[in-house]
Amino acid sequence: MKKIYQTVNAPAPVGPYNQAVSVHGILYVSGQIAIDPKTGEFVTDNIQSETNQVMKNIQAILLEAGATFENVVKASIFLANMDDFADVNKVYASYFNEITAPARECVEVSKLPKNVSVEISVIAHL
Repeated sequence: MKKIYQTVNAPAPVGPYNQAVSVHGILYVSGQIAIDPKTGEFVTDNIQSETNQVMKNIQAILLEAGATFENVVKASIFLANMDDFADVNKVYASYFNEITAPARECVEVSKLPKNVSVEISVIAHL
């Protein structure tokens, strides 16, 4: 059975999608960008703070579903500029145990929503 997850601790969807959906024990978290859910403002001071806000948004959604980053089995990182990879990777890595880190891909894309620099989505088991 499909279950929808929503939390006020992450940005509200701005289109026909949900923050996360689970089915058969798998949680699919929609791509998150660096919007501070408390203010609705974009966090774009630098790529590290932007990535940290993205990860905090993902964390809030995981917690709403009763999960943590330890439950994440797959992550997808989308960058507007691959030159930001090292800085994004450093922040991203701080949220995972290296030994149990999920599978992942990181790709450069031509443009992201609202012209942000990074968007990340994850898949987790519940």
